[in-house]
Amino acid sequence: MRKSNIAILLAASITVGMLAGCAGHAPESGSGSGSSGGETIKIAVAAPMTGDNSEYGIGFYNAALLKAEEWNQKGGVLGKQIEIVQYDDKNTSEEATTVAQKIVSEKDIVGVIGHFASGVCMTAAPIYQENKIIEISPSSSHPDYSSIGNFIFRNNTIISKEGAASIDIAINDLGKKNIGIISIMTDWGTNTSSIIKDLISKTDAKVVAHEEVMEGSDDYTPAITKLNEAGADVVICCGMYNLVAPVAKQYKQINPDIKIVGFSNSYSQQLIELGGDAVNGVCFPVIFFSESDNEDVKAYVKSFTEKYGNAPSALTSQAYDSVGILLTAIEEAGTTDSEAVREKIAAMDYKGVTGDTKFDEKGDVDKSFIKVTIKDGKFVKLD
Repeated sequence: MRKSNIAILLAASITVGMLAGCAGHAPESGSGSGSSGGETIKIAVAAPMTGDNSEYGIGFYNAALLKAEEWNQKGGVLGKQIEIVQYDDKNTSEEATTVAQKIVSEKDIVGVIGHFASGVCMTAAPIYQENKIIEISPSSSHPDYSSIGNFIFRNNTIISKEGAASIDIAINDLGKKNIGIISIMTDWGTNTSSIIKDLISKTDAKVVAHEEVMEGSDDYTPAITKLNEAGADVVICCGMYNLVAPVAKQYKQINPDIKIVGFSNSYSQQLIELGGDAVNGVCFPVIFFSESDNEDVKAYVKSFTEKYGNAPSALTSQAYDSVGILLTAIEEAGTTDSEAVREKIAAMDYKGVTGDTKFDEKGDVDKSFIKVTIKDGKFVKLD
């Protein structure tokens, strides 16, 4: 039971942290959401808080703050308040190494929520594993990530399962057989496109062309022209919303009938804001859908939207549940000892806003997908 008579030491400072995150301004790496005085349970959120992918990191941070506030209002955990400490890894492996080393040197961080990109996660994870610090990534989808060690978990499906769901949309929901692939030149993009091609080879569809592009480019017309000339009637975009939105806009100027399928990392309000009418009809599979009729999901979405001004994305919600998993494990273990907490996480069946979470022996989860599309500028379930 959580003790209800513990004073809420961090309410004001959490509010300040939330306002900073909502405004898109990230505190310096290592800054905390709570007071430095008194005993607290510290959880690190390590992700890009600045740069092109900062929306994801700030989303993780905001979600963690919200979950911590909910627990703190009920007395915290083990009679202590929860403090969320933010670290900016800038979504680079070099910075992630520095961040991970700083986290383990702090000695009082009980777990890490993050990092964002698979390659960055896999750089930091061996440092956490060696020091027996629990890491739960809300977004790493590389098949090898969780095998780094028994302190490494992911609250996200591996990319082969999500890739299969995207292909299912392209072939069975949209009825297309000539598939084009456009992917960003990152470890994730290269790995994902390779997996997609392998999965498609086992179907009656075919890959007619594959184009690799630089992330953040302004002009994808050369790649789009090649895909279109190859006869693609559907394009799977291996990239975030900042790839999907401009590809949709530029592709529909060449071929208004093209169908586009993405991944859960493109399920974001920014996709609609950047893409406008061009992203109507874009589809993707998600673990979390903000328009769900589930009462717990509706309450969470209402709370998140009131605090931050927008509905939570799938990856943000996976971060929210990841904090809940870690805190529940600490509460059940009755200690912050990493071995004891790790054992509780490994055995847990956690019911959260992203569905039931149960980790397998590798630290992976298997969750069902909801097929989502954009209609009239809004996210809806794909019929």
